[in-house]
Amino acid sequence: MDVSIIIVNWNTRDILRDCLESVYVCTKDIAFEVIVIDNASSDGSADMAKREFPQVRLVENSENKGFAAANNQGMRLARGRYVLLLNSDTVVLDAAIQRAVGFADSHPEAGVVGCRVLNADRSLQPTCFMFPSVLNILLWTTYVYKLFSRSRFWGRERMTWWNRDDVREVDVVTGCFMLVRREAIERVGPMDEQFFMYAEEADWCYRFSRAGYKRLFMPDAQIIHLGGASSDQIKPRMIAQWRKSTLLYFRKHKGPLALGAAWALLSMFYLTRVPYWVARAAVGRLRNRRQLRSARVLSEIHCDENGT
Repeated sequence: MDVSIIIVNWNTRDILRDCLESVYVCTKDIAFEVIVIDNASSDGSADMAKREFPQVRLVENSENKGFAAANNQGMRLARGRYVLLLNSDTVVLDAAIQRAVGFADSHPEAGVVGCRVLNADRSLQPTCFMFPSVLNILLWTTYVYKLFSRSRFWGRERMTWWNRDDVREVDVVTGCFMLVRREAIERVGPMDEQFFMYAEEADWCYRFSRAGYKRLFMPDAQIIHLGGASSDQIKPRMIAQWRKSTLLYFRKHKGPLALGAAWALLSMFYLTRVPYWVARAAVGRLRNRRQLRSARVLSEIHCDENGT
């Protein structure tokens, strides 16, 4: 088995159908299996997968275990030389998966391989980024990178100056398409399930880096990534989850001083966003509830003194 494709799904039935169809239509000349981990969806996702894609190996969880834990379930079942973590809100283009596998075969130093990601309109979606740091959070929270997007310093955190058009070693490969060598997984271990969602790929890539594996981006494989198909359903909660996961990364890898600085920067950022959300809620009636809910979440999450 060349590659085991693991897709974690939560209430994205129609998008999951498109993803699975693209995998089977566009993946040729390699031996692969597809493992879908359904995190207790209520929209009929699991029934659709069983009915329309009987060749899929389906795991139905009774609760939402989160992204890292669900992928680990899939990895325990996987038989491939490589494991591909693929988001349910993606569409595989051309021969993306076999190209990624071929690239990994020719680069044995790579523990992780990422590909070029496009938006639905085929414009570039910047993926891959630097490891979280106090400096990178400072640059992100000030939005200066938007003014100087071509600067290698101001745009360093998201690498906004790079067109994703060449092979390059990166810190973090984005989790929407993450091809991982089985040998590397066996050495480094699976994803850390403390990360329910967000920052799990940064933590994993950091551990691969410490073990001596490169994380490589290659532009010859492409996918479309819609983005946020699951998280947008509970966006305010995901705002809090992103902050929690980011601070967990700092606690795990950066020490107490960096953790405190990151906590202060994120708290300041979210508190300054509260007036913005309230103002938007006042202006647009149709979006009032969502804006006010976001404002409430943003005003509450800074109060956790432990940074969690």
